[in-house]
Amino acid sequence: MAKVSTNITIDAEVKKQAQELFADLGLDLSTAINIYLKKAISEQGIPFEVTREIPNAVTAKAIADSEKGDDVYGPFDSVEELKKTLDK
Repeated sequence: MAKVSTNITIDAEVKKQAQELFADLGLDLSTAINIYLKKAISEQGIPFEVTREIPNAVTAKAIADSEKGDDVYGPFDSVEELKKTLDK
């Protein structure tokens, strides 16, 4: 397989820490990145979950409201009832 050179910009400290980690695993940075890319292709997406650790303000309020039973709608007896609530 032909090799190509690619330039990426990363934080210097992140690169240093990654190189140290991969060296401990017997890999160089290029090999580690190739492993990641092959895994992403195999899974047809990012090969790990990407989430926010802390919910944003709207989500945090919704979670808190639901835990208290405040500002919670439903269950609905019909689609029409749901639509009426959504139209408010």
